[in-house]
Amino acid sequence: MVKKTKRSIQWVKKKKKHTVHPGKKYAGVHLMADFWQGRIIENSKKIEKTLIGAIKASKNTPLEIIIHKFSPQGITGVILLAESHIAIHTWPELNYAAIDIFTCGDKATPSKALEYLKEQFRPKRVEIRIIKRGIL
Repeated sequence: MVKKTKRSIQWVKKKKKHTVHPGKKYAGVHLMADFWQGRIIENSKKIEKTLIGAIKASKNTPLEIIIHKFSPQGITGVILLAESHIAIHTWPELNYAAIDIFTCGDKATPSKALEYLKEQFRPKRVEIRIIKRGIL
């Protein structure tokens, strides 16, 4: 299903003292999370439902969902958003999930998507990286 939407560039501005580029504008925020020793979901329908829950929690606008189950195990799920994307890649044999949340605009809250996913997967160890993309 291809759906055309109107897209406008919405710059985000942060003014925090601890920011790497104080007072600069940037196109978006990219959260990358590694979840270790959590609940692994091997059901593609449950992964889709979990990703949709993350979208709702972060107030994003879904455009298209693709879920692929690998043989013998592992799932990759990507949701294309009007604000960019959310992706998950699972390695059940390692009890590991890699999550990318990239959003732009000032309405989406990627941290809420990440919190929702943490609640669903309940990882024992989490590593998070935050990158501000498109800094002017």
